[in-house]
Amino acid sequence: MNFVFGVIMNKETFNDVIKFAIAREFEAAKFYKDMAGTTKYDSSIILFLELEKMELGHAKILENIQKEGKVEVSIPKVGDLKISDYMETPVANEGMTYQEAIVLAMKREKAACKLYTDLANEFSNTDTKNLFLRLAAEESKHKLQLETLYDEEILKEN
Repeated sequence: MNFVFGVIMNKETFNDVIKFAIAREFEAAKFYKDMAGTTKYDSSIILFLELEKMELGHAKILENIQKEGKVEVSIPKVGDLKISDYMETPVANEGMTYQEAIVLAMKREKAACKLYTDLANEFSNTDTKNLFLRLAAEESKHKLQLETLYDEEILKEN
């Protein structure tokens, strides 16, 4: 999808931006649902289904924004443990371990955060920029939750 960057947001472009973001959230939710269906470990299934639910929640928020036609967002500061920053991305597969599932999820959340941050930097319109920064913060929050989980359940066991 092509957006007109650096211009004042009109209603049509605003709707395109929201549709793009909704599609990304549904794509992420589908990935996590698919992963829950292919992994054989209960702990990984639970993790992926929880992440699917979070992404669907984002899509619902965006759909509400689309209906209202306006954006009023606050952008929280989110910490970053940087646990996954230096890890290799595991290949998604049926037999992946709980540890691999968490690392894969961290990597996906980091990529989603980068996408939304990059998109925010392309817009001069404050509302649109803030919307993408809010989405980036939500994805960062997911990454932090996963990093905390990894720290508590994987790193402390070793």
